[in-house]
Amino acid sequence: MFGVPIDGPVNMYCDNSGVVVNASRPESTLKKKHNAIACHPVCEAVAAGTIRIAKEDGKTNIADLLTKPLCGPRLKDLCAKVLY
Repeated sequence: MFGVPIDGPVNMYCDNSGVVVNASRPESTLKKKHNAIACHPVCEAVAAGTIRIAKEDGKTNIADLLTKPLCGPRLKDLCAKVLY
C-alpha cells in the first residue's frame, strides 16, 4: 500500500485469544454482523498467506505503553524493551 516491498507474510501480534482464533481459522463464525464484516478482510489475508496472526502475552505487549496507564515494575520492564 505504501510501496514498500515485503518478502513473505507479515507478522501481526494480538493479545486477545478470541481474535487470534477467529482470524486464523476459516471455519470459525462470528455472531455479530459488524464483527464479521470487520474480520472478513483479515481472514482473507490470512488465507492468502500475506499475514500471520500470533498471540502476544499481555506482560510483554509493548503497545500497552501507548494504550494503558502503567506504573511500577511493568512500566519499567516495557520501557527497557523499547529503549535498549
